[in-house]
Amino acid sequence: MFVRNAWYVAAWDHEVTRTMRRRILLDEPVVLFRTDAGKAVALEDRCCHRQAPLSMGKLAGNIVTCPYHGLQFDTTGKCVRIPTQDLVPKSACVKSYPIVERNHWLWIWMGDPAKADPALIEDFHWLDDPGWRYGGSYLHVQANYLLVLENLLDTTHLTYLHPTSLGTDAFARSEFDVKRDGDRITVTRWLMNEFPAPFHKQMGGFPDGMKVDRWQVAHFAPPCFVKLDIGSAPVGANARGGERSKFMGMWNLNAITPETEKTAHYFFAQAYNFKLDEPWFSDQMRTQLHSIFLEDMAMIQAQQQNMDLGPSAAVGLGQDKAWMAMRGILQRLAAEDDPTSAAGRTASRAA
Repeated sequence: MFVRNAWYVAAWDHEVTRTMRRRILLDEPVVLFRTDAGKAVALEDRCCHRQAPLSMGKLAGNIVTCPYHGLQFDTTGKCVRIPTQDLVPKSACVKSYPIVERNHWLWIWMGDPAKADPALIEDFHWLDDPGWRYGGSYLHVQANYLLVLENLLDTTHLTYLHPTSLGTDAFARSEFDVKRDGDRITVTRWLMNEFPAPFHKQMGGFPDGMKVDRWQVAHFAPPCFVKLDIGSAPVGANARGGERSKFMGMWNLNAITPETEKTAHYFFAQAYNFKLDEPWFSDQMRTQLHSIFLEDMAMIQAQQQNMDLGPSAAVGLGQDKAWMAMRGILQRLAAEDDPTSAAGRTASRAA
């Protein structure tokens, strides 16, 4: 189940260079590279002749040469030369995908190019806001992308999966509220007057024995984005009333892009607006976050392995409200993308 008419993150900006990079996105092979002028390009990584990966070929100037029979393609995907004949059929081309560079990510549109409005790109301004720094990374996930979204929207697992970093014994019973606004979901958690989690204690510099009020507000936006406003402040500092700027507060930023039905690309960062004059801090943030997320990935991939063995009865819990709503939203949007479905025909008539 994929929503195709949407923007997804294809890569970090530094991942795409003059060396061609292959990446499978929503079951489609894509080759990413930059032109001589530095502009990002995304083409179908499958020659229109015998489906050879163009990424195994050569990039000379702005022309890609297929490694199998030498067909050449420009940045629009048009075949401009066939070595064995003078005539180039009009049908000789590969897909060219709309791509936009924003907030240190390369955004790709996998659906109808006519609908690719850059104004629809999700806001991740923290990644290039001069008042913020971040530590970011990437993980390849051996599991369905929906399991990653579920993990981010039900964080009661922090107590059990991350006891030495983000979890505390009390967090699983933190105050919990789910609100929906159209296709967006907000999950708010508060844990009042408790000792800080180890990661929060370290990042905030809280002294031993100090108790804090901790917040975690997750914002889901379709198809695959979760932004978490997280932090801790000394008890009585009115964090719940909105006074958070003077204390340990960060944004955990997550973009998940399906690769196949059982694999995904996971782009994430931790943005912060304190200790900005300490360059080592972003490296530490990235390293620790990567280590924490590896714990998540081990569990998610184990889930996928069990699910692959066949269906099993599942018990629903109150903490599942957010991710169940998320799945319903994506199911509807995917159906609207499909012109053969009733939802797709309705959406087409409305447009």
